[in-house]
Amino acid sequence: MASAAAAVVLAGTVPARVGNEMRTREFLSKLEHDRIVQAIREAESKTSGQIRVYVQRGKLNADPLTAAQKKFHRLGMHKTSERNAVLIFVAPRAHKFAVVGDKAIHEKCGEEFWHRVVDLMRGHFRNEKFSRAIVEAIEEIGKLLAAHFPKESGSSNELPDEIVEN
Repeated sequence: MASAAAAVVLAGTVPARVGNEMRTREFLSKLEHDRIVQAIREAESKTSGQIRVYVQRGKLNADPLTAAQKKFHRLGMHKTSERNAVLIFVAPRAHKFAVVGDKAIHEKCGEEFWHRVVDLMRGHFRNEKFSRAIVEAIEEIGKLLAAHFPKESGSSNELPDEIVEN
């Protein structure tokens, strides 16, 4: 599976408390779905870029980077017209997450940007501010996308804005 996304994937790990494995259901119940979807819509209103959030249900049987990249492809995110999609992948039970950006975005922002997004998310996840972690990541990604891929009159929403849970 050849893709530029492989070069721009970063993962973060949120240390699990001993004996306290986060259940996906518990994580999802704490997420403010409407707030996250609204953040995606707000960010995408200023850019031709696309942002999606995916929550992995159950166990993660692969490296989060590999799982995120595969999910990026399965969701067809590499098929956006400008190759400017970003996936925020969260595996709550494994206490791991990854951020995957397509080729055109990485060419504009480089590794340092992705490290900042992951660090921002990690800090909020550690404090169990799950929605805040995702919303602030979306806002940061949205600013970058708007700067490099501004919304044009012909731009359309190529991908759904809802959180994907599987």
